[in-house]
Amino acid sequence: MKLVIVSGLSGSGKSIVLHSLEDLGFYCIDNLPLSLLPSFAKQMASSPRSDYEHAAVGIDARNLSDDFASFPDVLAEIRACGLDCEILFLQAEDNTLIKRFSETRRKHPLARSGISLAEAIGRERKLLAELAVNADWCIDSSHTNVHQLRDLVRGRMLKEARSLTLTFMSFGFKHGIPVDADFVFDVRCLPNPHWVPQLRALTGMDQAVEAFLEQQPLVNEMFEDLSTFIERWVPRFQADSRAYMTVAIGCTGGQHRSVYLSRRMASHFHKTDIDVLLRHRELT
Repeated sequence: MKLVIVSGLSGSGKSIVLHSLEDLGFYCIDNLPLSLLPSFAKQMASSPRSDYEHAAVGIDARNLSDDFASFPDVLAEIRACGLDCEILFLQAEDNTLIKRFSETRRKHPLARSGISLAEAIGRERKLLAELAVNADWCIDSSHTNVHQLRDLVRGRMLKEARSLTLTFMSFGFKHGIPVDADFVFDVRCLPNPHWVPQLRALTGMDQAVEAFLEQQPLVNEMFEDLSTFIERWVPRFQADSRAYMTVAIGCTGGQHRSVYLSRRMASHFHKTDIDVLLRHRELT
């Protein structure tokens, strides 16, 4: 039996994740009081397997603030029931959250008279810090649309074998470093197709850019070094029961070099027994 605890900042996509899990057959509860979570876990463990094969519970800032201080004890109770429990934590940059609340005209759950939206977001970050620290995997939805978030959740949750899921993510440093990455590699030192006029408007998905980069010795050396590093250390993480790992590869704009190398890395590791996902953050 699997229990997924979905938490995170308001506006980061928790409802989308819960709906996606529900579509996958999970029994979902939104905003269950944290104090009731151990009771629900015990009910799961004692019920016929078909009743609660997979369940997901949304926990957010609408809970009483005092409850969050006891979260480590709550988590210990849940795992003592013998459930396969994972915590998914969603977050996003402040500017992104402010924009989303402005567009939807929703009220932040911690908004009070005399408190700005930015202050409410800051308070929520502190309130949920204990859940974020205990998270098994974290998703930053700042640069992720609804469809990408759904695909990301579906891609991970459909991997029932519980082998390591390895995600390669291309990104642009000028748009910020992905906070949900386990490893970040900088490939801005490589020859840049941006300075070739006929390649500037293309991306690392295009054959012309691929052909250009494959002719560069430094690009091939970088690929060999990165693939050797991942091949050496992934088994260590698997042995430590690690379920997910994100390798972020960044260039200046996230259009050419990082996209090409992420694709090449994903193709290389697809040939192994590792579950591989590929994501291009800037190509939306």
